[in-house]
Amino acid sequence: MKTLLLAAAAALALPGLARAGLVTMVARDVPLGPRSLQAAAAPIRFDMLGLHWRGGGAVAYETRSAGGVWRPWQAADADDGDGPGWHDGNVEWVGPSAAVRFRTSGTVTALRAYYLSSKVTTAPRRTLSIAGSPTIVSRADWFADEKIVRAKPIYAPTLKLAIVHHTASTNSYTPAQSAAIVRGIETYHVEANGWNDIGYNFLVDRYGTIYEGRGGGVDENVIGAHALGFNAGTVGISLIGDFQNATPTPAMQEALVRLLAWRLDVAHIDPLSKVVYTSGGNAKFKAGTVVTLRAISGHRDTGPSECPGNRAYALLPAFTRRVSLTGLPKLYSPVVSGSLGGSVRFQGRLSSVRSWTVSVTDPAGAVAVSHSGRGSTIDWTWNSAGTGKGPYTWSISSGAAVRSATGTIGRSALTPAPAPPVASPLSGLAATPAVVSPAPDGTGSNVSVAFTLAAPAAVTISLAAAAPGATLPLTLLSTTLQSGPQSFNFSLAAVPDGRYKLVVAAAPGGATAPPRSVAVTVDRSLTGFALTPALISPNGDGVADSAVFNFSLSRPLTVEIQLEQSGAVLGTVFSGALGAGVQSIAWNGTINGVPVGDGTYQAVVTATDSLGAVSSTTPVTVDATPPVLTLLDLSSLRFQLSEPATVTATVNGQTIVLSEPQGTFMLPAPPDPVTTVSAQAADAAGNLSAVVTYP
Repeated sequence: MKTLLLAAAAALALPGLARAGLVTMVARDVPLGPRSLQAAAAPIRFDMLGLHWRGGGAVAYETRSAGGVWRPWQAADADDGDGPGWHDGNVEWVGPSAAVRFRTSGTVTALRAYYLSSKVTTAPRRTLSIAGSPTIVSRADWFADEKIVRAKPIYAPTLKLAIVHHTASTNSYTPAQSAAIVRGIETYHVEANGWNDIGYNFLVDRYGTIYEGRGGGVDENVIGAHALGFNAGTVGISLIGDFQNATPTPAMQEALVRLLAWRLDVAHIDPLSKVVYTSGGNAKFKAGTVVTLRAISGHRDTGPSECPGNRAYALLPAFTRRVSLTGLPKLYSPVVSGSLGGSVRFQGRLSSVRSWTVSVTDPAGAVAVSHSGRGSTIDWTWNSAGTGKGPYTWSISSGAAVRSATGTIGRSALTPAPAPPVASPLSGLAATPAVVSPAPDGTGSNVSVAFTLAAPAAVTISLAAAAPGATLPLTLLSTTLQSGPQSFNFSLAAVPDGRYKLVVAAAPGGATAPPRSVAVTVDRSLTGFALTPALISPNGDGVADSAVFNFSLSRPLTVEIQLEQSGAVLGTVFSGALGAGVQSIAWNGTINGVPVGDGTYQAVVTATDSLGAVSSTTPVTVDATPPVLTLLDLSSLRFQLSEPATVTATVNGQTIVLSEPQGTFMLPAPPDPVTTVSAQAADAAGNLSAVVTYP
């Protein structure tokens, strides 16, 4: 036991170790010759590509897959407008690639390519949800690399509006690839663009998963780097994908609406309102320009950009209406004006006629004054003559259904009261997941510890046995941290099964404060849960009609597999007693004989042993519908696709294979007039479209 614990201590001493090595980025300057087509040998196998170039011209690129297929040409996108200076292009997910070619037009005097390899891991669990927020994947859960962050977050005094973006990258990616894309964007923003952290405050993928972006607190007014001249007092939300010609998925739209409704409600902003903003300066609005913006605006409203794409931008009015109807009732624009000793005016507006109360408490916590009314407009003035120096705390409330507004008036007395016993500056302690199930290969062994510090403090995190008398604790971390949200990852791969406590002690200014703890269980009874393939197409065509749930049991247990969507249980796929060892449960895409229908789901397996219930999830995508391929124009070989697919076409006897997103695309024109055409599309599930032919 002693030897095992020493090994565990060594494994646990390096917080964040699981994050290391997930993203590799190599930069290369591309030689520019007299020809517009430039070949460049890729220094690494890569799946993301970012470009910086100097000059007023444009850059396009094509990548070659690991299988040797050259993909369609893509225009490099930059949000800083035309001009002779450097342009920082967006980093794009291109898929596993072995080579790249560049094409320049106009004046391009320098070109630098950033090749990124972002490892795809299992899709992260959604774990963060605070004060009515939608579920959000925390930085710890998508393995943000905190070591590369250049500076502590900076906060704006107020939030004024939300700005919607798109990443201008592919729309074809898996749930696990989403997190890899976010990690690649973080690395590119910090190490290529030189920013302090990832530029966006939030990112949303096509499956409706919301990712925490720049660190500092999801409900705080963290200043990002997403809209030059308009970063302070705005929240930047980026849709992962290119929505110039494609429409965001219903799941992505719903997640964006829920995120906007919650984040604007935290700031008491009416989504239907307009905001006057003074630009900090960019190529569209010079510094000092006063701009009127909608509370939910697109990036193109603030700068020289096509972001968030024509399709997404056209949906912003509809999104705004949906946000205005989500989470009602709400309190908008609470304002307190005046000062102690004189008139103090409280104003605000409710989304509907309701009863409301303004309450003020004195420094001792006693209610100094309270006033109630009814209506959609709040406007009351308090004569505060004769009050002390404060601080007085005020609140505007309208029942439990409405998020209250609070604040303080006045300043503390010059002679402070005797200091009370030191209280811990630590709050919001949580460990995710509550049950850690390390697999033999080390996967599933991480626990994420998150908390918030109200002040700088010396912090110690240790692992202790839940029952007294054991040889634990083990010290996992001992360091000094600044105030604000904190998160760390620890591997419990060397810890034996059992119930434990993660104990966090925070000592502000060298003083002693009581520690806080949170329970965590290590249980290896169920590991390695996955569906193979994760994409199933149960339509009887002989391709991916069924799949197999695989997992391992360390002992005989009763197991249940359920299918969920958006947190709701749709039904039970399997329930029964199984022996120890590797398990394989076949599934044909039905629940109780009824097909589940196309969509994205989560399969949850649960086993119960002496330590409690152990659960694991894996993504499931059902797609039984073939793509629709339509020939729109023969002369230009323009086609339309109903969904992302691989198109195999033969034109005048020459075969062409292209991977295309949903929407319109064109085949490369042959040198001779088109005489014969045959084309068919295959989606990721292997569903085949009808063959399009000419003549």
